[in-house]
Amino acid sequence: MKTFLLRKEDVVRRWFQIDANGQVLGRLAAKVARMLMGKESPTYTPGVDSGDFVVVTNAKLVKVTGRKEEWKVYRRHTGFMGGFTEEPLGHLRARKPETIVTLAVKRMLPKNTLGEHMLRRLKVYAGADHPHVAQEPQVFELKAKSVRPKAKKS
Repeated sequence: MKTFLLRKEDVVRRWFQIDANGQVLGRLAAKVARMLMGKESPTYTPGVDSGDFVVVTNAKLVKVTGRKEEWKVYRRHTGFMGGFTEEPLGHLRARKPETIVTLAVKRMLPKNTLGEHMLRRLKVYAGADHPHVAQEPQVFELKAKSVRPKAKKS
């Protein structure tokens, strides 16, 4: 038997649309990262960029568990002296809600040029509308996993 290896010329890309309304951020990002890498496809080859296009809508309505809304902090540096900035999740959600989903997915992709190419196929929008209607994306339903409530202390 021979191992099947997908060639770059034989890649067929599909378009998927995911509604992030009420989805937990980490679970959503993990599923989107797998779709961008092409691991959901039976023709997955590690060294070939064989993933699909993913359109994520309603990014401003994504959920986080626990007290991450107040405690989770996004840090960045401009490169200049004193250019270190921190921004809580709640402030970033109000200012740029697409960035929350984009960063979560980016950090789950490979840290090389292949990962950069995969991230270019991710389209994230804060609202329900998107300009990719002409590509006829298939609606991909994520199962809403229930998050176990914390036990009350008596």
